[in-house]
Amino acid sequence: MVFDLYGNDDCLEVNNFYKKLLAEMPDLLFQFIIDTDNNYSFPLVSKSADEIFELSATDFTDDIRLVIYNRIVPQDREYFFQSLVKARKEITPWEIEFRAMLPKKGIRWFKIVAKTELAMDGNVVFYGHVSDITDLKDKEEKLRISEERFQFALDASTAGIWDWDMVTNRVFYSSLSLKILELESTDIFDDPERWDKIVHPDDLPKYYSDIQEHFDNKIPYYENYHRVMTSSGNYKWILDRGKVIKRDENGKPLRVIGTHTDVSAQKEKELDLIKTMKLYSDQNSRLLNFSHIVSHNLNTQAGNIKSILDFIDADVSRQTVEEMLEHLRTVSNDLNETISNLTQIVKTQSNINIAVVPLKLCEYIEKTISTIKGYDKQRNVTIINNVPKYLTINFNPAYMESVLLNFTTNAIKYAHPDRDPVIVFDFALEPEGFKSLKITDNGLGIDLKVYGDLLFGMYKTFHKHEEARGIGLYITRNQIEAMKGTVLVESEVGVGTSFKIVFNDM
Repeated sequence: MVFDLYGNDDCLEVNNFYKKLLAEMPDLLFQFIIDTDNNYSFPLVSKSADEIFELSATDFTDDIRLVIYNRIVPQDREYFFQSLVKARKEITPWEIEFRAMLPKKGIRWFKIVAKTELAMDGNVVFYGHVSDITDLKDKEEKLRISEERFQFALDASTAGIWDWDMVTNRVFYSSLSLKILELESTDIFDDPERWDKIVHPDDLPKYYSDIQEHFDNKIPYYENYHRVMTSSGNYKWILDRGKVIKRDENGKPLRVIGTHTDVSAQKEKELDLIKTMKLYSDQNSRLLNFSHIVSHNLNTQAGNIKSILDFIDADVSRQTVEEMLEHLRTVSNDLNETISNLTQIVKTQSNINIAVVPLKLCEYIEKTISTIKGYDKQRNVTIINNVPKYLTINFNPAYMESVLLNFTTNAIKYAHPDRDPVIVFDFALEPEGFKSLKITDNGLGIDLKVYGDLLFGMYKTFHKHEEARGIGLYITRNQIEAMKGTVLVESEVGVGTSFKIVFNDM
């Protein structure tokens, strides 16, 4: 049964209904009139006025305006009465939130919502209610403070936030996540494939594997380092962390949240540290190798000298002495050469402040060609210089001369007996942007499967040649590495050899 108030003729029944209804209303209900002479009156004020505003219904007389004014906190008074004047003048709904100082409860927040009507006699009538919204305002303030703290934590953090709804297959990316990618830093929802497409191909298998392990509940959370391509086309290192926060009854992930952190600087330091450790390891290996060589070679030469002197002591005939002195000179010359080679190696490895200047590579190659003229007159040597004349390389001049001369003379020294040597110098840019020089010959070639690990070793020779000492390539590699460059080799027996110098220069 529906109770129709307007269709009910029993006035007492209607009044009783309103009484019960108003008694249950927690708000202060009022009818408020401002007449043409600017007088205030309150024909209707609910009993809840005492509970809400600490004023009884009988207190709402013509003098109530001053009482209300005094209770409104000073900062809100002007705003309060300006809003009332505006609603009265424009006959628009009156809505306002304000603070009042009550005798017992202290400062409370209130909200007025009222309908405004213009009566036939020119009076303006307001019908409305007053709500105590202090608790709501406290919650709003706590929420605001919490959001400010959260926003501050986000702003101070280097981590972007992502939230993947696997049901809709949409991912929320925070501003910082997009900023890492050098995109417009506005929070967006996007498909998860965006991130997958920009992950470095070499990192994708581990990236997918780590996520799947967590989805399968094998690990408590997901964590992976990988590279992502930014809008500028460069890669950044990212630490990606995530955790499933919602699964269905079968354990299938429904929602995952996580963070993206730009760790490029940290990764670069790690890679630099690895390079430094490798450098120290290589230096230690070379030092150990060097000490073995010094010990072996010098002991051998010293032993030879002692043996010769013993022969002289044992047989003092002139012929024996002259013969032994000739041997002694040979041993002495070998000893001087050994010491000279070792001195040059020590000088290269211990020189920290090596002068580096821009060098025109083409000119240095031409200088090398002039230097080796007549090196082997029995050979008709062809040298092709394809390096552009304008090209410059930041390198040490003395090292550059030594490196080019070593590779060129080696190509001639180990030329194929059945053909004249041809040496070609080619310039290229590596994929990473570093400059490189390739020196190709058509000589004997080297079996890299057999000798690859020994190629740049000290006193390692791979062909029977009377001038082979096994020191040139060792010194050459040391000079290139001293300039933070690298040297690579390709070779085929009977076809020839290519040495590629990758300079630490872009």
